[in-house]
Amino acid sequence: MVNVNKPVAGAKQARTVPRDHQKSGRTVRETAQEKVERLHAGAADCAREGQDQVQQVERSFAQYVREHPLKSILIAAGAGLVFGRFWLRR
Repeated sequence: MVNVNKPVAGAKQARTVPRDHQKSGRTVRETAQEKVERLHAGAADCAREGQDQVQQVERSFAQYVREHPLKSILIAAGAGLVFGRFWLRR
């Protein structure tokens, strides 16, 4: 006959398993959160650098147009003709 009051072998170990899994889950979650935060910070830095580069190109373009207005108009007209021809072929 089985003694109901006596703990079954491994019962104590079975009770610690959920706690161990919770600790492991917390560790994994915290590690993942740290990596996501680092990725987010890196992506924000890349976006800022990209915006700075685009603004620099925009300023250079605007300066070129101011310095060479006729040339800029002719280039824009030529590009418009080329794109227009491709657009009409479709």
